[in-house]
Amino acid sequence: MTDGVFVLSKNINPHFYKVWNTHKSEIILKGGRGSFKSSVVAFKLCTMMYQQITNGHRANVVCVRENKTNLRTSVYKQVREALEMMGLIDEFKFFVSPMEIVHQQTGSSFVFYGADDPNKLKSDKTPDVIGLWYEEAANMKSAEVFDQANPTFIRNKSPHVEEVKIFYSYNPPKNPYDWINEWVEKKKSEPDCLVDHSTYLDDELGFTVPQQLRMIETYKENDYDYYRYLFLGEAVGLGTIIYNIDLFQQINSLDDLPNNDRVVQLRFSTDVGHEHSATTMSCYGITYNGNVVVLDTWYYSPDKQTNKMAPPEMANELHEFVLKMRERYPFVTTKMIVDSANGGLRNEYHSRFGEDLTPVRKLKKVDMIDRVQSLLARKAVFYLPTENNLKYFIPEHRKYQWEEKSLHSDDPKVIKVDDHTVDQFQYLVRESQNELDLGWAN
Repeated sequence: MTDGVFVLSKNINPHFYKVWNTHKSEIILKGGRGSFKSSVVAFKLCTMMYQQITNGHRANVVCVRENKTNLRTSVYKQVREALEMMGLIDEFKFFVSPMEIVHQQTGSSFVFYGADDPNKLKSDKTPDVIGLWYEEAANMKSAEVFDQANPTFIRNKSPHVEEVKIFYSYNPPKNPYDWINEWVEKKKSEPDCLVDHSTYLDDELGFTVPQQLRMIETYKENDYDYYRYLFLGEAVGLGTIIYNIDLFQQINSLDDLPNNDRVVQLRFSTDVGHEHSATTMSCYGITYNGNVVVLDTWYYSPDKQTNKMAPPEMANELHEFVLKMRERYPFVTTKMIVDSANGGLRNEYHSRFGEDLTPVRKLKKVDMIDRVQSLLARKAVFYLPTENNLKYFIPEHRKYQWEEKSLHSDDPKVIKVDDHTVDQFQYLVRESQNELDLGWAN
């Protein structure tokens, strides 16, 4: 480590000194977005590694995410950035298959695993372990992941440390009955566990840039409960009504978009019904500033109809809607999204028209909803007052609710009635989160 490259007091906010200096073996860092808790863990683990390699010891650190897909853009990137800031990057080699960061002289390494392969965690043979980090711990399936994996890595402890330091970092889910919220409450009473809660307000060193602070104030003004959840890390509860319908903003034409914003691409999203449920497709404009405009909606309900629409006929109807929207809004179509549960319509559409419908990568319902709420809190959703937008899209979002009896569980359910435009809008947001700058890595 080059003198002057990494100064603790200039890189770690005072709030985290107790985390840095604790002698406890389990450290839970929870809180809102932008609190820099994850970077603190990365710095701490790199410092622990540096102390070992300076003494000529081989040491290993294990980093875990809920699945291996998200490793490279999160923990792997954070460790690399920490090593670079500490002036150590030239001492390490970086590999992605398998994903490892290896110290060239001692063979010490940071190894990265996805918790979607629990057997691999349980049977891991990594020796000389000094630290273990569960990033985005709330995304694990349950505390059983920790219960199964921790003994393995503790058993493989380095002889040069007294114990393996275990770090958990995450943003608390808004549901107070989510498993991790209840698990942490129990952990607070354990004498060898430190639980820390941090927010962007704890940033005394000014890492949060003015643009980010302005964005946070926008969330605070538009949806205070969502601000409390997202940036204060509070389990605010789910309520029953899911969306604040006032955050869906009507405009009469694309010329009414604020700040001279403009549509730059079209996307279509489809929820496919079954024998008695509706199929719907909406056409969306994605703007230069990362806003969404609901341009129009196609809707078909087979309910109470004697002769129900067959897949070939439905594919034709959808294609006619697509052509009509492309003619009316001559922007490039960048993606056509569809419910991943229905392969029949995807195949039919591709066979007839040579275009691929992209199956949505579904998440848990609370996570799909969370992305829409984040977009709404930014006041980034607009709609044109077309007949079907006013008849279906807006009313379905207005009455979208959680099942009240499921709210006191860690797996709340929505009321599955008249939610077809709601589902396909969630698909659109999920598959456009990078274009909409929503900040999720997966």
